[in-house]
Amino acid sequence: MWLWFLNAAFAAPNPAVPGESVAPGHRCPSSVGALANVDLADARLRGDGLVVVFKSTRRIARYRSGTLLHTKHGPACWRMALGPEPKGHKQREGDGKTPEGWYRSSDKPWSQWYAAIAVHYPNARDAHAALSDGRLGPSEAARIQRELKAGTKPHQTSPLGGEILIHGGGSAADWTLGCVAMDNGHIDALRATLPADKVTDVLILP
Repeated sequence: MWLWFLNAAFAAPNPAVPGESVAPGHRCPSSVGALANVDLADARLRGDGLVVVFKSTRRIARYRSGTLLHTKHGPACWRMALGPEPKGHKQREGDGKTPEGWYRSSDKPWSQWYAAIAVHYPNARDAHAALSDGRLGPSEAARIQRELKAGTKPHQTSPLGGEILIHGGGSAADWTLGCVAMDNGHIDALRATLPADKVTDVLILP
């Protein structure tokens, strides 16, 4: 999905300050051990740079060594917004959905979207599933697998769609085409906890 085609009609509310608290009842789990439908033996859950997106509660959180990170502004748990079809895993270009599962990330400072972090969708599982049901041909699926094994973002022009970002612009309501949108101050706070190249693991949950 080519999010740079969005125009001012999709503009979001003004950004909030980094220290704004999360609304009661929508806190992020304090430990990855509380995550549902996740293989708790997965070593990535206890890495230094884990980012978890909770689609159902519109929250994004930063974990370190399995525990919710705390910054000088408080818990690293922030509001976020999605697209027009928030439920379900992304299947194809233009479906308005945000993917679910494990992804890598990298910085995308040239994006038109504030402080953008690229999510490396599709992943190997997405490519395998799409090959199995005919959404991808063998050559496209093989290319995606090669790029992922090389540690690079897979090409973004396959029928599965692409250009999934974590970016600023506002979180008051769902307004993207599948990206994860945060208030500008909050994505600044998230970026400050990540490596300079923003390469880390991102787990997107339903």
